[in-house]
Amino acid sequence: MKQYKADLIILMVTFFWGSSYLFMKVGLDSLEPFNLIALRFGVAFIAAGSLFLKRILLADRKSILYSLFLGMLLFGVFASIMLGLRSTSTSNAGFLMSLTVIFVPVLSALFMKTKPDKRLVAGILLAMTGIGMLTLKPHATLQSGDAWCILAALLFALHIIMTGKAAKNTDSLNVGILQLGFAASFGLIFSLLFESPKLPGSTSGWIAVLALGIVCSAIGFVLQAIAQQYTTPTHTGLIFALEPVVAAVFGIVFLHESLTIQGYFGAAMVLLGVALSELDARKLFGFRKMARESSYT
Repeated sequence: MKQYKADLIILMVTFFWGSSYLFMKVGLDSLEPFNLIALRFGVAFIAAGSLFLKRILLADRKSILYSLFLGMLLFGVFASIMLGLRSTSTSNAGFLMSLTVIFVPVLSALFMKTKPDKRLVAGILLAMTGIGMLTLKPHATLQSGDAWCILAALLFALHIIMTGKAAKNTDSLNVGILQLGFAASFGLIFSLLFESPKLPGSTSGWIAVLALGIVCSAIGFVLQAIAQQYTTPTHTGLIFALEPVVAAVFGIVFLHESLTIQGYFGAAMVLLGVALSELDARKLFGFRKMARESSYT
């Protein structure tokens, strides 16, 4: 597969995941958070697992253990997002989740004892300033919903790092599918303990569950696992940085949400900080310089 095709697939996955905030918001109108997680990932596991059943049955112990840990992280990510969506907008949630792209290199540097470069530090400072503009109101503090979404971004960064390790030691497709089953299991356990699990009682609820399970999870995670074999982490990170833009558009169009002028500036700074942390400007300008020089010869 050519890299540009892989990038287009990642772009499509980004569109799916950006739309997921809308479906989660709709799903939460009729279902409680853990119940929705159990249904979402249960549907995803059945859909993806049925396509690769023979392959899954051959999964070894190491793959299962990695899947268990990744499924636990995945459950934590979406539990945090859904708890956050109860008191923040889909636009805010999407922009705050883009911090994952910054948390990944920060955690990698922390675990590997490497010093983060100036570009990463500048990106973090810019993004944190943007978060303040996006989420803080005059004479107010960070809202609980925004804090839950930041926690979700941190957990998803851990999930990405662990997925990278799993891909080197196991069958990544098997792990990608099995983690969906474990995430569904955690959702069901917590729903039984703290909620009253049920099936959606409305058409909109079923649409939300099926869209989240089949499109955003089963198709999205499988396509991501396939496409990332043919593109670079930088390309993937930059394309995923568009996810909050998609989430904001869906929130504005379908839920009639809006951002203040301060919010728009904050959102722009978050995206700029994310892009700065991922994109090496020196290489970019060096490439442009070489392109200009070659055009004169």
